[in-house]
Amino acid sequence: MQQKTGHASAPVGGLSRTEFIALAAALMSLNALAIDIMLPGLQEIGASLGVANENHRQYVVSAYFAGMGLALLPYGPASDRFGRRAPMIFGLVIYVIAAIGAAFATSFEALLALRFIQGVGAASTRVIAVSMVRDRFGGRQMAETMSLIFMVFMVIPVIAPSIGQVMMLVGNWHFIFVSMGLIGAVILAWAWMRMPETLAPQDRRPFTLGSIGQAFSIVLSNRFSLLYTLASTAVFGSLFAFINSAQQVYVGIYGLGVWFPLIFALIAGFMAISSYLNSRFVVRFGMRPLSHTALTGFAVVSGIWLVWSLFGEVPLVPFIILFALAMFQFGWIGSNFNAIAMEPLGHIAGSASAVQGFIQTLGGGIVGALIGQAFDGTTTPLAAGFFGLAVLALCLVAIAERGRLYRTTPQSTTSIND
Repeated sequence: MQQKTGHASAPVGGLSRTEFIALAAALMSLNALAIDIMLPGLQEIGASLGVANENHRQYVVSAYFAGMGLALLPYGPASDRFGRRAPMIFGLVIYVIAAIGAAFATSFEALLALRFIQGVGAASTRVIAVSMVRDRFGGRQMAETMSLIFMVFMVIPVIAPSIGQVMMLVGNWHFIFVSMGLIGAVILAWAWMRMPETLAPQDRRPFTLGSIGQAFSIVLSNRFSLLYTLASTAVFGSLFAFINSAQQVYVGIYGLGVWFPLIFALIAGFMAISSYLNSRFVVRFGMRPLSHTALTGFAVVSGIWLVWSLFGEVPLVPFIILFALAMFQFGWIGSNFNAIAMEPLGHIAGSASAVQGFIQTLGGGIVGALIGQAFDGTTTPLAAGFFGLAVLALCLVAIAERGRLYRTTPQSTTSIND
């Protein structure tokens, strides 16, 4: 089995650790780009393609999540059999072609189909970036690396809506998809030239139904992996719900207009800061104490938001403060939960990442879409969704840990570590 290193500056193939983290983050950021860059254009897309129901415009986001979620399953076993590079390049090519094609869609149905295909391509980056990290790092070092990747990844939600808004000011929604395709092509070229193969030949698994079924069985039968994946699904479901409703909340309720990307960027900035702090603290304090405390705080803040919204709409400034606090804590939940879920499954990292990503993306996407479709002109359905999903995630984590939350366990390279 390939040696996992925890050294802070260990190179990966011909890449420095810094470039490896930057490239892995760029690969994962294509998903954020495909969603956030188009949020300012949803209203014009709906008007241009004859979508009368405002909530139905959210399907542009949901179709992407559906394609990505369903495609995650085959990418994992394929990357365990053929290595990480080939499936990654294949997926990136699909992503770029679908993005360019969407710019020329003449009907809402065609646009949704191309968004689904784009999600199919993007699934490769979600599976393989995580697998590459797990190939090289374990335990707290993996959590630290994932936090740094997530920090860089969060730059995209900061700038993507602004890019989309600029595209809308100088042209129309078609320009958004063209720019998405061009950015994807740049990252494709970077990955093609620089990203090494991280899966050792002796760690490759046969691509058969039996081996795939065995790998999935291992993932689903591991208590920590399954329950932390489900907890991540609940938390990501709340994030997906907000992404679906963001344009309606900021523009429809609070009337921010062209200032919507600025507030969106402010919230994303809090998540980026949180991820950086997690990368600094996780090696010292451990994944569980940080993530469990953050999840508790996430539930408390969401509960305050829900109660306030029941007595009338939360004013803009308190809403921004509450939401920023919730998203700050999200930055300590996502990367740590993923690392805990992946830690016992390094020998099948590709399949494990695929199954976990499938559950998180498809499950979170469905939950987020349902909450988004409940939008009624107020933030109450969104607040209720956040609070309910936070409580559910806490219950799942408590079951995984047998009620012993916030604990620190000894670090180990052979067992579930903290």
